[in-house]
Amino acid sequence: MMWIDRVRMLHIAAGFVALMVFWLPMVSRKGGLFHRRIGWIYVGAMAVVAVTAVVVCGARILFDSPQVRSRAIFLMFISVLAASSASQGVRALREKKRNAPTRRPINLALPALFFLSSVALEIYGLWIRTPLLIVFGFVGMAGGGGQLYYWLRAPRSRMHWWFEHMTGMGASSIATLTAFVVVNAPRLGLPTFSIIPWVAPGVVGTIGLVIWTRYYRRKFAPVESRIRPAHSDDAIAGAR
Repeated sequence: MMWIDRVRMLHIAAGFVALMVFWLPMVSRKGGLFHRRIGWIYVGAMAVVAVTAVVVCGARILFDSPQVRSRAIFLMFISVLAASSASQGVRALREKKRNAPTRRPINLALPALFFLSSVALEIYGLWIRTPLLIVFGFVGMAGGGGQLYYWLRAPRSRMHWWFEHMTGMGASSIATLTAFVVVNAPRLGLPTFSIIPWVAPGVVGTIGLVIWTRYYRRKFAPVESRIRPAHSDDAIAGAR
């Protein structure tokens, strides 16, 4: 067995774990032991998925046909998106008591990589005249720019960390589902080059994330008016 096949098998195994557990933190008690443990399992699986995806997609970009290369570039971009979003979700929790801008490399590195990857995807999409890559490049620049903006400005909400954590982990889950559907489109009964597997998970997931975010903004509106940021941990006790 070639080394790239072993990397691919590891990628598939980690992706399977991520797909099996990503929804569990969403429905479990927020901040509870089960939520935290499953969350770390998901983050660990996503770290393996992202690293192995870069290796596998990099090999395809270097050695496969131009048609396969374009798909590999997109999937590599999705891996960067997923990794940066998951990291954003974790780092938001670690920095939830901050009240000023931060320029720590550990917070900025992956968002910067995400933004630059989006710029590269946009340029590549314009070069080969592929609307799908152009759209995803634009969306990625907005997402990566938003992650950087979060760190480079002072928090404006007492529960800023909650919403950034939720958005980051949600975006990571959407990216994971997108990659799974794209790779397995024929097995799901979809044409290989149908646009549906490329955009459907993002559209459905984004709508769900927007609804979820609005629910918690309404839920925390009275809480934020009477608690201090440093003591906001109590606000999640009854959240579901």
